[in-house]
Amino acid sequence: MGTLKRKSGDVAFSESPPPLQKKIHHGGDALALTEEAAGCVHDVSYPEGYVPSASTANLPPDSKPAKEFPFALDPFQSEAIACLNNGESVLVSAHTSAGKTVVALYAIAMSLKNNQRVIYTSPIKALSNQKYREFKEEFSDVGLMTGDVTIDPNASCLVMTTEIWRSMQYKGSEIVREVAWVVFDEVHYMRDRERGVVWEESIVMAPKNSRFVFLSATVPNAKEFADWVAKVHKQPCHIVYTDYRPTPLQHYIFPAGGDGLFLVVDEKGKFREDSFQKALNALVPTSESDKKRNNGKSQKGLVMGKVSEQSDIFKLVKMIIQRQYDPVIIFSFSKRECEFLAMQMAKMDLNDDDEKGNVETIFWSAMDMLSEDDKKLPQESC
Repeated sequence: MGTLKRKSGDVAFSESPPPLQKKIHHGGDALALTEEAAGCVHDVSYPEGYVPSASTANLPPDSKPAKEFPFALDPFQSEAIACLNNGESVLVSAHTSAGKTVVALYAIAMSLKNNQRVIYTSPIKALSNQKYREFKEEFSDVGLMTGDVTIDPNASCLVMTTEIWRSMQYKGSEIVREVAWVVFDEVHYMRDRERGVVWEESIVMAPKNSRFVFLSATVPNAKEFADWVAKVHKQPCHIVYTDYRPTPLQHYIFPAGGDGLFLVVDEKGKFREDSFQKALNALVPTSESDKKRNNGKSQKGLVMGKVSEQSDIFKLVKMIIQRQYDPVIIFSFSKRECEFLAMQMAKMDLNDDDEKGNVETIFWSAMDMLSEDDKKLPQESC
């Protein structure tokens, strides 16, 4: 295995997914191919001179798994959990919402079962807060450390940002020496030119006896990353990759100034030329579009007319709701655009009569719980 030196792009993940092929590497030499689990690719990197164990048993016959799930596991989840049961690190590379968190949950459950400390790191505070709430309901012995908030720092499972984990290692925290497993969520952030060094240093400085769970979006150089981890920590690092999407993607076009929605790429990834041509034909010429909007001002791709007017985005969202394609997220690139669209969306009726009744009941129940003084506040009286 060649020496890996990280410059601007080395070790950091790249963008496009890897080809679905399976190899087992040992000491830099490719060995014979082994059978591939259905729906996923399982590879493994060994450090130089490492002799893998001949045993393939994951759990003793009479042993129960650390955690059982109320649903059948996907092949990539089963493969990754088998690596954890063997006490070996694993990189799980899968699409967003494919179920990578299941592997993290099992690693946490296994650590708590064995009275070990486990660290869960994420790239942003909001995600750390979300995972803390989820894990707290599941395991109870969970703490949070984000820099802004510290809750139960002596808990067996600690959720934190990656920067906090790096800082703890720099300071030589007592907790670091007790860590058996470290979960790095969104580890593909390592390719970020500014923040990627945080992940690199956090992995390099991690305790030598600890094991790792790396959760990542689909990346092409996962094998290179696993080779690096195996070399740095002198331990095997498995790669479990899948391109399976639980929710197939469909691509639609809404022609600017038009009033239709056209499916151009279906759930099987097939491009629909006829639908695309219909979308092009439905485009309203710029001059006519401008007249329709009564000389609205265009800024960064969004026509900023009056709030009372129906923009393309408003018509698009209305159509999505009518077709029951919701929920929907609207991305905008400026604060002004966000405010403008929010004012428009506020005029859209998104609830049926029963839901409106429930909203009103909840609102007035909350109002009734306020003290008399609070009810007189300007914010409430309006």
